[in-house]
Amino acid sequence: MKFIIRFFLVGLFLFISCQNKKENTEAEATELVMYQPSEMAALMNTMYYMNLDTKKKILNNENIGSFPERFLTIHTATLTDTKDRTDDFVRFSNEYINNMKSFYRSDLVDRKNNFNKAIQSCIACHQTSCRGPIPRIKKLLIQ
Repeated sequence: MKFIIRFFLVGLFLFISCQNKKENTEAEATELVMYQPSEMAALMNTMYYMNLDTKKKILNNENIGSFPERFLTIHTATLTDTKDRTDDFVRFSNEYINNMKSFYRSDLVDRKNNFNKAIQSCIACHQTSCRGPIPRIKKLLIQ
């Protein structure tokens, strides 16, 4: 009789363990779903890394190339929250594009100042909405 009770308890324990394992696996699978950034978040990450590369080129007196046309998609990229496309956002994004175009047209003497001016327009926009990346953006400024 003890054997049957032990066998039953072991079986019940294994059954419960397997059920818990299945629930954990489903929970883990849910956590593993990759974060899909919005078009705007992806664009801003691209802009950050391109500007980081540009900063290095400025500091090394290298050719910076031409204005990256993909920056113009700032006007059409889907935002994480569509309510964030405010008049301020449109104004700041236009200012950023104009500052970047001026930077790419500038001579060596004004290049650093014009680059910082463009980066400052990013910071100004992020002060009105989505403040999180400001410390990261500030690292792009050339001292």
